[in-house]
Amino acid sequence: MKALVLAGGKGTRLRPLTHTSAKQLVPVANKPVLYYGLEAIRDAGITEVGIITGDTGAEVREAVGDGSRFGLEVTYIPQEAPLGLAHCVLIAQEFLGDEPFVMYLGDNFLVGGISDLVGAFRRGGYDAQVLLTRVSEPQFYGVAELGPAGEIIGLQEKPAFPRSDMAVVGVYSFSPAIHEAVRAITPSARGELEITDAIQWLIDNGRAVHSHLVTGYWKDTGRLQDLLECNRMILETVEPDNRGTVDGLSEITGRVVIEPGAVVENSVLRGPIVVGADAKIQSSYVGPFTTIGPRCVVQDTEVEYSIVLDDSSIHGVSRLAHSLIGRNVEVSRAEGTPNTYGLMVGDHSRIQVRA
Repeated sequence: MKALVLAGGKGTRLRPLTHTSAKQLVPVANKPVLYYGLEAIRDAGITEVGIITGDTGAEVREAVGDGSRFGLEVTYIPQEAPLGLAHCVLIAQEFLGDEPFVMYLGDNFLVGGISDLVGAFRRGGYDAQVLLTRVSEPQFYGVAELGPAGEIIGLQEKPAFPRSDMAVVGVYSFSPAIHEAVRAITPSARGELEITDAIQWLIDNGRAVHSHLVTGYWKDTGRLQDLLECNRMILETVEPDNRGTVDGLSEITGRVVIEPGAVVENSVLRGPIVVGADAKIQSSYVGPFTTIGPRCVVQDTEVEYSIVLDDSSIHGVSRLAHSLIGRNVEVSRAEGTPNTYGLMVGDHSRIQVRA
């Protein structure tokens, strides 16, 4: 069995961060989201992985390499434009051959892995198995309608009037029958080959399409609030580990990970948090559910429930929360008068200030 990992796409909901970085490489607890998916694939016993790349293909290649660090053999498959999930299957046929495969969206975060999904697919002899989860707002997702035995009898893509509350999660298992399906369908109104249309084609042609319910935690990390929530979930599982330097004036409470080379001086750290390698925390408070990236500097600042990426600095900020700070960003307190905000902000940014 092989795996097809989708690591293209524009990441429009995380702009401006994704103007310069792949959305699948945004870190959760200082590890890119994509890495969690690759590890889940490996843990399910799959070693041959094809990765679909788009505009950020060079960055994905640099981050993943040949896959050996994960125990995988990786083949890269460039997609010239984001023409749909079914199009990814279409262009990957040479790599996939006649083997069954798992298709995994690289920006999905799934606690508990996919071993149960893969095992159920192998035992069931299905042509497609779709991972589902219950959601409160199904109109924003692909939605599955189920029969009495858990078989999928119909799919809707972001319906105005959903027929169920079962949303399609970004993990699928397919037999080689899916290749005929993706060749048979036509582009949707938005010009893409939809995987829901291909699965519906399988259903309409009498193929066995079954559901598998998520037993763990799942999030699509395409939005800020979802990234912060995934960060919280992972930080809940960390164990205290201090491999940095903490002076006698600092207070460390709870599950705090301090990576090698990090320095903490005259500060309060209340876990769960992770402080990246070679970071510096000086005269600051770092509160729960915060990840400080490698080589960051946090000075005279209070920050909690946030993600700060590599090589950024925050100086003199009285309170920062529910925030995602990109790489090589400088956030500082304005000095002197008048008491104003000084901003240099890129397109598609979001800033909240207290008037």
